[in-house]
Amino acid sequence: MNSINDHLPRPAHAPLYHAEEISLLNSVDCVIFGFDGKELNVLLVRFPYEPYRGHWALIGGFVKPEISLNETALQTVQRMTGLDDVYMEQVGIYGEVDRVPSERVITTCYYALIRVEPTLEKLSKQFDATWFPITELPPMVYDHAPMLEQALNKLRSKVRYRPIGFELLPEKFTMTELRNLYSSILGKELEKRNFNKKVLNMGLLKKLNEQNKITSRRGAFFFRFDEKQYKQLITEGYFLEFVASKKPNKKEAST
Repeated sequence: MNSINDHLPRPAHAPLYHAEEISLLNSVDCVIFGFDGKELNVLLVRFPYEPYRGHWALIGGFVKPEISLNETALQTVQRMTGLDDVYMEQVGIYGEVDRVPSERVITTCYYALIRVEPTLEKLSKQFDATWFPITELPPMVYDHAPMLEQALNKLRSKVRYRPIGFELLPEKFTMTELRNLYSSILGKELEKRNFNKKVLNMGLLKKLNEQNKITSRRGAFFFRFDEKQYKQLITEGYFLEFVASKKPNKKEAST
């Protein structure tokens, strides 16, 4: 493993410049988003420590001296879900002096995008983990609520110019499921024709000769994303602005 200081000479005895400083605890907290086909969800656990034992919290862990921040976040998500190939991004650093009443802890927040179905078996009772719709969130410990809000805002911004929303979908999905996903992330109902046209024009989807006749009476065709085009759009980006669905007023609804 290469060191960040490999280009510098190595002293026989490196002086401890910060020996008189006080070490602080560092942790990571992870906002794990998942999609159930209808709405965006977030994974929460029961907090294990007093005085807030039993209250809802994000998944987190402390940073060990030999492990980087990013690797700690990846290991935290893997421990909870059993998944090791997960899309993650750093959200921000939270360091208010009194954020943890018992001691000084600086935490770095990440968000992760996972598919709900593969995690169901791993989410055992030992973690007491539960998926909550983002529209029905319970009170949470410490500053976990603003962390989640900041993560959601960052996700909302990112899906407009990177196709990362597909990280939340199963291998094959319907256009309705895709529209439900983006509607839930963006927090607004999206107009069907406008959404379908813009997404299909991206060339990102492959239509399958298979229909979902369980959730659709007429049968909705399944799609899967084009991995080559997906990787290209991840690199190059784009910009999408979807039109919100217009809710009919009382007069229009009665006609």
